[in-house]
Amino acid sequence: MFIVDTNILLHSVNRDSPHHEKARKNFESFINGSERWFLTWGIIYEYLRVATHPRVFKKPLTLGEAYGFLAPALRSANCGILSETDEHQNALEQSAKETHRLSGNVLHDFHIAVIMREHAVEEIITRDEDFKAFPWVRIRRIEN
Repeated sequence: MFIVDTNILLHSVNRDSPHHEKARKNFESFINGSERWFLTWGIIYEYLRVATHPRVFKKPLTLGEAYGFLAPALRSANCGILSETDEHQNALEQSAKETHRLSGNVLHDFHIAVIMREHAVEEIITRDEDFKAFPWVRIRRIEN
C-alpha cells in the first residue's frame, strides 16, 4: 500500500517535464497493477490547481482535461481515496510531537503524512524531499 503524491501526477500529465515518461509509465502501472494505492482529496485538488495554472504550466490544462487524465485512476479498482477519520485529531497530536519546526507550505505535506498514519499507510511515491521530516513515512522515489 502506498500513496501517490501530487508531483507524480503532475509529471505524468506534463509532457514538458523531464520526468514525464518515467512518471507516466509508473502511474499507468499503478492504475493497471494489483497493488492497493491511494490519493487524498488534498492531493487531487492540488493536482487540479497546479495542472490548470498558467503560471506553472507552459500549456495549462483545462479543468476537464486535468480531471480527465485523473478519472481512470479514480475508477481503478485498486485506487482508493484516504480521508480524515474520527482519529484524525489523535494522529495529528501524535505526529506534531514527533516533528519539529513545521510551518508554511510543508503543512500540506504534513496533512498527507497524518492521514497516512491514520490509515497505516507507510509509503509515499514522491519527488518531494519534505516528507523526510516525518519519521513514520517512507519515501519511494521515481528516478529519471
